[in-house]
Parts: sequence; C-alpha cells; structure tokens
Amino acid sequence: MTTDRLDQPRELRRTLRPHYDPEAFGQMSERIARFLGTARFLVYMTVFVTVWVSWNVAAPDWLRFDPYPFIFLTLMLSLQASYAAPLILLAQNRQDDRDRVQYEQDRQAAERNRADVEYLTREIAGLRMALGEVTTRDYLRSELQRLGEELREAR
Repeated sequence: MTTDRLDQPRELRRTLRPHYDPEAFGQMSERIARFLGTARFLVYMTVFVTVWVSWNVAAPDWLRFDPYPFIFLTLMLSLQASYAAPLILLAQNRQDDRDRVQYEQDRQAAERNRADVEYLTREIAGLRMALGEVTTRDYLRSELQRLGEELREAR
C-alpha cells in the first residue's frame, strides 16, 4: 500500500489524454473572443463570404467548388460559429471571475475606507470636545482684565 507523501512530488504518469494548460487556453480564447467582437472581423468575414459567393457564381463551371446553394460555405460558417460560441462563453466566464474578484477587493477597500472615516470622525469629535474645554486668548484676556480691575478696586 503506497501513500502519497506531501513532501515529495508525484511521479509523472503517462496518459493517453492530451495535456493542456487551462490558463493558456483561457487567454487564447479571450484573444479570439476579443477579435470576434471587432469591426475588423466583420469586414474580414464580409470580404471572405463575398469572394466565396462571387467566385462560385462568376467563375467557369470547372473552377467552381461550391455551387449555388453554397452548402460548403454554410458548413464552414456553422463550424466557425460552433467554435466561436463556446470560446466567447469561456472568455465571458473568465471575465466574470475577474469581475467577482475585483468586486470583492473593492468591497474590502470600501470597508477599510469606511472604518478609517469613522475613526477620523471620532478623532475630530474628540478634538472638538477637547477644544471646547481649552482656554481661548479672548477668554484669558477678559479674565485678566477683570482681575486687574478687581485689584485696582481693592487698593
């Protein structure tokens, strides 16, 4: 009976399944999804379809490879869409995960800011209360004048 030791790496096993890096695949899917959402992609696809249709309509019969119902073009566009949709969904899921992490970080920062503001508010309130008990220059001057007058009267 063998047990996995945590202080030693596992032995590499050969498998028939292909190995892929999920992070690299996710980054690639985001790049593709970003490209699919651009005007450049729409222009490229429009040019591609226009050239395809024009070639298969205007070319001599022996050069046409996809006659009028354009079944092969339909197949190609369906294949492109069948790959594009999951890649776009994968990119959206990754963006949702990033947004969730960013939201949590923003929430924590807002909590820290609120605690800081509450602390500063209490400190300012304490200073105001302490300043209310401090003798001001005008109050001290008026008291000294009053004492001076009392001393003059007492003589």
